[in-house]
Amino acid sequence: MSTLTVQAVGAAADAVERHLGPLVEERFASRLFAKDATLWGPDAEAEAEVRLSWVGLARTSRPLVGEIEALREQLRVRGVTRVVLCGMGGSSLAPEVICATAGVPLVVLDSSDPDMVRAVLEEDLDGTAVVVSSKSGSTLETDSQRRAFVDAFSRAGLDPTERVVVVTDPGSPLDQQSRADGYRVVNADPDVGGRYSALTAFGLVPSGLAGVDVGALLDEAEEVADLLADDDPGNPGLRLGAALAGTEPLRDKLLLADAGSNVVGLGDWAEQLIAESTGKSGRGVLPVVTPPGQAPTEGIADPSDCTVVVLAPEDIDDGHADGEEIAIPEATAAGSLVSVAGSLGAQLLLWEVATVVAGRLLGINPFDQPDVESAKNAAREIMAAGSGAEAAPTLVDGAVQVRGGSWLPAGATTVGQALEALLGELDPADGYLAVMVYLDRLERAGLASVQADLVRRTGRPVTFGWGPRFLHSTGQYHKGGPAQGVFLQVTGEPAEDLAVPGKDFTFGEFIAAQAAGDAAVLAEHGRPVLRLHLIDQGQGLAQLRQAISG
Repeated sequence: MSTLTVQAVGAAADAVERHLGPLVEERFASRLFAKDATLWGPDAEAEAEVRLSWVGLARTSRPLVGEIEALREQLRVRGVTRVVLCGMGGSSLAPEVICATAGVPLVVLDSSDPDMVRAVLEEDLDGTAVVVSSKSGSTLETDSQRRAFVDAFSRAGLDPTERVVVVTDPGSPLDQQSRADGYRVVNADPDVGGRYSALTAFGLVPSGLAGVDVGALLDEAEEVADLLADDDPGNPGLRLGAALAGTEPLRDKLLLADAGSNVVGLGDWAEQLIAESTGKSGRGVLPVVTPPGQAPTEGIADPSDCTVVVLAPEDIDDGHADGEEIAIPEATAAGSLVSVAGSLGAQLLLWEVATVVAGRLLGINPFDQPDVESAKNAAREIMAAGSGAEAAPTLVDGAVQVRGGSWLPAGATTVGQALEALLGELDPADGYLAVMVYLDRLERAGLASVQADLVRRTGRPVTFGWGPRFLHSTGQYHKGGPAQGVFLQVTGEPAEDLAVPGKDFTFGEFIAAQAAGDAAVLAEHGRPVLRLHLIDQGQGLAQLRQAISG
């Protein structure tokens, strides 16, 4: 039997006490599960009208279970032992956490880095099946990855229509073309937004094909659905939403720390859900996934604008009342703490409910993402202009090209001086640093350790995101949320570029345009951006680490 536990201490407990009564009185929970699109005001109503089917997915997704099992058996007969998922944002982050928690291997290709794409293409093609996931059916990263795999299968003498499974909304361009070309297509519920799609075909098909018992996952969600729909002060969704977004003054940095939850990677999925849903109109709460093994407030000089969110073991004692001490190692002196525990299926639904509650309290539409498209458009414009349109670097230091804005002193001549200037723009009271790395996230995974180093150096929260995947996640918050961030972007020359079959651009040109486009939009919003391009990745990374260490 699935259970959910949400406990709050300090400012988070005060927020629960303040907002729980009104939320219960206005019947927010039952109206949400009745798909009441008016809950977020008239400006959000049209979007909410076609985005609320996720509340019933624990039941409506049941027919997928048998379909996935049959398809998995077909692939097994064809010798498939490896499943690759091509998807971005909500299409990839949910299956990643579902499979990791179940201990089932799934290769997630959510990058346009040519080195990463090539590495995934070259491994055991004979034993590989590919799930291509795109809600709109026009996601350029996913289309490019699909083209690469179709080409690779064809050149290897394998029939792509027997190896590629497409997940998309009914009637999308990808749906129509794939069916016409003879591919297996599974349609997702069109009335669910991408980041709320964990229990749709987007989350279930790749997970189920990889070997996860997706029926059991739906069971876990269904067991808590009535609890989350109940207009009761004990409703954990209302309590968590109030704790996240109801503090006064608003503690808008959420430090997510795992304390043995056994739900692997939940923070990365919740980061996308919360950041893209709430970061708009100059408001929002910023999820910060803290480094493993590090206390969430370690190195933060003044955590008074932070709430620590502990992902706790499912069997945690739930006998505490709000405001009481919670015996969790990650409990800190931040003065605001929430602990959350439950099975994966239960938590997927819990966090979605809490996020839309947070949207209500913040006064924003939790279903749109207006600033994600701006970065996409900028990237398209840069690609159309050609590689020669890129502005010359501000300076070159060894293996690193440096580009900065007007905040960069004219006398800066080194990477270290440029970084120091960027950190000088960081507000010590409410600022945050976002590190955005457009490299092969599998090959360069160790680079994530700079997050902890930069927290210690700045005394402020630091986020770390792999590009381009974060563009479908925290990228919305960077531009639409509060103007508190400074941004460190890292790009690099690939070991070898890779053509996108049937297109007039390469993966290297594509990822370069994505990075440049994102930097341009951030600069247009007045955000300080330092761009470091590694001409030689090995030497350049060594320079970067030296600059960060000071």
